[in-house]
Amino acid sequence: MKKERKEKHFIKKPDYPGGSKAIQAFIYKHLKYPKEALEKGIEGSVYLRYSIDQKGKVVDTRVISSLGYGCDEEAARVVKKLKFQVDKAFRRRVTWHKKIRVWFKKKKPTKTNIQYQLKSDPKKEKPTSSGYSYTITIKGS
Repeated sequence: MKKERKEKHFIKKPDYPGGSKAIQAFIYKHLKYPKEALEKGIEGSVYLRYSIDQKGKVVDTRVISSLGYGCDEEAARVVKKLKFQVDKAFRRRVTWHKKIRVWFKKKKPTKTNIQYQLKSDPKKEKPTSSGYSYTITIKGS
């Protein structure tokens, strides 16, 4: 009869708090578009392979697909800031490897919508008198 394997017998992969959407949000919050790439109008993606140590820190990054113009270095810098949650059950030195794609896109200028509203002066009303005036003309014979 086979023994049942319990969950504690397996080494778990590191998790980022919040999942992949949180990773993307973190990256794009800290990502700075390199000046050289901005001047040249470079857009695209950098594909990275990174290593996570037993403490959850990113210890190494390698560029798989390069974009150049400073984008590779910036993507590696931001990915190295990531902190993962690691199961501490085994206390062994294990290194995990993951891949990620970091996109560099220039922000499109937003259309500025300006609305003008002309306010006219309130119409000046002629003062009205409360009395009547009349003229009598007498024709002579």
